[in-house]
Amino acid sequence: MSSLRIGFLGLGTMGAPMAMNLAKAGFPLTVWNRTASKMEPLLRLGAKAGKGPAQVAAEADLVITMVSQPQDVEAVVLGPDGALAGLRAGSVLIDMSTVSPATSRKLAGAVTTKQAEFLDAPVVGSKGPAIEGTLVILVGGLPTTLERVRAVLAAMGKTIIHAGQVGAGSALKL
Repeated sequence: MSSLRIGFLGLGTMGAPMAMNLAKAGFPLTVWNRTASKMEPLLRLGAKAGKGPAQVAAEADLVITMVSQPQDVEAVVLGPDGALAGLRAGSVLIDMSTVSPATSRKLAGAVTTKQAEFLDAPVVGSKGPAIEGTLVILVGGLPTTLERVRAVLAAMGKTIIHAGQVGAGSALKL
């Protein structure tokens, strides 16, 4: 599983420690953040710097987004240089941001046009649990997709709850 190439988009208060846990777990990791300096601590751990969301997605088997606002996640995924532009068939996109179920369903619809899979997986916990890798992760999407990426989620969270179909993770969080 550690050969699964992960792209991580969004290295803010929660995203940076989550990505750190993935790097420490040995996953090949490419990171991107609008503020490039936030990538530096991860680069020191061996992560690769991405040039933008599309390029990160093009090189990843699994793309994780963790940004603060619904409009930001839509820009990072659906924008002109968004992850969707580079997403490959057979890959998985997991949005771990806190957004509405409707936003999760919109993202999932776009992802499926690329013959890729989608999970909404917002987290419960603050910076401390993010650093410790003990977040609670609320997942919406296909159980088979969750099982495919469970080891990745387990590197960031202690408890993983499958809430149901796409949008159910977001609904449970809200």
